[in-house]
Amino acid sequence: QVQLVESGGGLVQPGGSLRLSCAPSGSIFSINTMGWYRQAPGKQRELVAVITRRGRTNYADSVKGRFAISRDNAKNTVYLQMNSLKPEDTAIYYCNVDSLTYYDVTRLVTDYDYWGQGTQVTVSS
Repeated sequence: QVQLVESGGGLVQPGGSLRLSCAPSGSIFSINTMGWYRQAPGKQRELVAVITRRGRTNYADSVKGRFAISRDNAKNTVYLQMNSLKPEDTAIYYCNVDSLTYYDVTRLVTDYDYWGQGTQVTVSS
């Protein structure tokens, strides 16, 4: 089965930077929209940024100008560059794929709504 594998979280001081990465395991044929969401303690999960296969992006107002989402279609990987981090950015960050197509032995299978396991980002001095 396909799983999303995330990396890059950690502890950083206010004003610092982190870069998150996410890629699916398995033999991938194509991926549609990829994105990042986050969930802070006691709050609902919220959209951070998404990017379509053709590179069209959308950001939450709270991260515009500080975060940048990008993807490498050859590597099936999505990135989130986070700059000028603030304590309120502290959360678990989740990678999401709205749909992807993968090789299952001799056939192609399309499946929907994949989530990564989450990676902790803590912004604190």
